[in-house]
Amino acid sequence: MKHIFTLLLCLSFSISSFAQTDFFDSDRFRLNADLAPFYHGVASGDPMPNSVIIWTRVTTDDLDANVHWQVATDTAMTNIVADGWVTTDAESDFTVKVDVQGLQPYTTYYYEFSYDNAYSLRGRTRTAPEGNSVDSLRFAVVSCSNFAYGFFHVYDKIVDRNDVDAVIHLGDYIYEYGDGEYGDVRELEPGTEILTLADYRMRHSYYKLDPQLMRLHQQYPIITTWDDHESANDAWYGGAENHNTGEGDWFDRKSYAITSYHEWMPLRKPDNNDTERIYRKFSYGDLMDLFILDTRLHGRQEQGVNENDANRTILGSTQYNWLTTEMSNSTAKWQVLGQQVMVAPLEIFGQPVNGDQWDGYDPERVKLYNYVIDNNVPNMVVLTGDIHTSWANDLPMSGYNSGTGANSAGVEFVTTSVTSPGLPIPAGEALIMSLNDHIKDVNLADRGFYILDVNQDRCQADYYTIGSVTDATTSVSHDASWQTLDGSRHLSSASNQAPASTSHNTTYAPDDPRNYQSVPTQDLNEVAFIGIHPNPITDKIYLQFYNHETVDMTLHIYDVSGKELYHTDLGTRVQGLQNKTVDVSTLTAGTYYVTLKTPKGLYNKMIIKL
Repeated sequence: MKHIFTLLLCLSFSISSFAQTDFFDSDRFRLNADLAPFYHGVASGDPMPNSVIIWTRVTTDDLDANVHWQVATDTAMTNIVADGWVTTDAESDFTVKVDVQGLQPYTTYYYEFSYDNAYSLRGRTRTAPEGNSVDSLRFAVVSCSNFAYGFFHVYDKIVDRNDVDAVIHLGDYIYEYGDGEYGDVRELEPGTEILTLADYRMRHSYYKLDPQLMRLHQQYPIITTWDDHESANDAWYGGAENHNTGEGDWFDRKSYAITSYHEWMPLRKPDNNDTERIYRKFSYGDLMDLFILDTRLHGRQEQGVNENDANRTILGSTQYNWLTTEMSNSTAKWQVLGQQVMVAPLEIFGQPVNGDQWDGYDPERVKLYNYVIDNNVPNMVVLTGDIHTSWANDLPMSGYNSGTGANSAGVEFVTTSVTSPGLPIPAGEALIMSLNDHIKDVNLADRGFYILDVNQDRCQADYYTIGSVTDATTSVSHDASWQTLDGSRHLSSASNQAPASTSHNTTYAPDDPRNYQSVPTQDLNEVAFIGIHPNPITDKIYLQFYNHETVDMTLHIYDVSGKELYHTDLGTRVQGLQNKTVDVSTLTAGTYYVTLKTPKGLYNKMIIKL
């Protein structure tokens, strides 16, 4: 959410602005030719006791691709426990997703894909436990990874730890803005705000080429939900603050965002008959049930409208009923809700400051609290992102006592951002806590993450911050630790960081594909086609390609007889990712070739016009 930040209207402090920089190290973001045709790496997610999703994307000139996958218990991929074939094409943007079945609970596996005699990176994943087989769990919790604001050092720091079962990403995995609209440390592809299915696919593709994000996905399974920026800022069911006149129909745009998200993310559709549903449940034995919610697109009513309506909802009735029923039926010790926006109240001088949060949906918040207490739902812990700052909160009901924690419905751990800017307000933390006694800790300035450590006795969040998102390297520091004890429903300070169990430390997946042979620089093609959207085409095509060197380029379209139908000079294109939109509405139905021409060669893609 870009506009928290109505908080600024309520505070009479001068704000220290985020220090912008023109720092850009292009060496950090070059296409790795050694990964062809799996330039985007691999990913896994949605772990169950006996299954997990594995994902990749294949870049090919063919109209479809028959990709082989396999899963093993060793990094050398010798002890294969599952394998198969899957076909992908332009209909799914050449992404590959497999729900691997028949695996063992709480076991580390390695996986890879192959196509046309080439192998992908090997990935590492881990299934969930079942029954009473586990006493301790650890997760890294992140949100708000805005490419334009800097480097994803947080992801590297999490991978370096090698001590978590999975990564939980609470939304704003991508951002929809164009170049310079919200951050200008790194350039984007496409450079304009994303509106169409092709735009959203291209932005996901661009993110997945980031080496730090690629490394995170390679080494850990991830559990995700979207927030607003995967579609548009301050989205709700029927619209968004950043969906404006001239940007088309909102429901079309939302559909494009959801389609591309399911294509490019390693998640399992919880309901094949409901393409918009993302809320779902993960059971980690009898220790923890994790409920991943959608407080953004599924049932949310518009912000700032009828806020006192007793039927006002941020979840929607279907999702609310699903959640409360699942919580009542759960036999797990900890009921953990992964969701987007802050649940605990945030008031300045008695006035809520952000109606985009649960403060704007208080009737449903009170209803949820009362349900938890009236039905003896134990140990509710809420995981939250969105706000670019970190918080540790009790969830106060009427009669809340800040000294004893009495009449708290549960606790909330809010993670700060991977890159997006916070609110470095002088004395802001002290003021907020003095006016909101259920807020036990807040950090308004730093980026970072927290480690959620869950055992039989307590659930603890260890907060970590990083030093910079604009420098090539950075440091990581422990910031704070808070816990809730079994049965307490409120926070207490933790005296030490939670130690990792040795069972979490497993061998990393190797850095290189199994058939790794580095391509000499002099043997690289100047240009690599990454994507062409859509294909088959109707009115426009969107090209995404990569230059391994600075080169003069022209673009041509030919029919099958070789007759040139289109020509344009692209000028001198510098090394890096490029995109180009071409209007093909005047072409008749048939097969054509798109050609990028340089002084050294021709680079072709076949397209079909409907």
